[in-house]
Amino acid sequence: MRPFRALILTLLLVAATPALAQSSYTPIEDRLSPEQLREVALTPTQLQTLNRMLREAAEKDAANAPAAVASDAAGQAPRRGPAQYIGLDDQPIKSRLKHDVAGWEPGTVFELDNGQQWKVLKGSMTLRKPMNTPEIVVVPGVAGRWFLQVDEDLPKARVYRID
Repeated sequence: MRPFRALILTLLLVAATPALAQSSYTPIEDRLSPEQLREVALTPTQLQTLNRMLREAAEKDAANAPAAVASDAAGQAPRRGPAQYIGLDDQPIKSRLKHDVAGWEPGTVFELDNGQQWKVLKGSMTLRKPMNTPEIVVVPGVAGRWFLQVDEDLPKARVYRID
């Protein structure tokens, strides 16, 4: 049972640290339900240690926060903006394909009217009927991932820019 507790403590610490930098520290007892606390089965000493570690991590993150993290007009605690998470500040790219499309698979290249070229990394699809120079949207994902959407009712292809 000891390794399970250590794993839970580590997961709680890792998962909670970024969120703690957004606002003032909240003790674990206030975050988890009584059932969740019983399930984790921390001793009072372990709970106290975990709270101390999380509080210290939150203070360290707040002290090391980049200049992009700013207080709001009311002077409340700093909050992270979407631009600090890779990909979340990117906007979808709307364009039209320069060619018809009957499907895609890894390696397929899509050339857009705006001159961009995107290559399929993951995903495959065969369309029932080819589409003539369709309008498409290249949608940003987390961590720099991009997805090409030919139709909102069809699966997206994971793509990367090659031009």
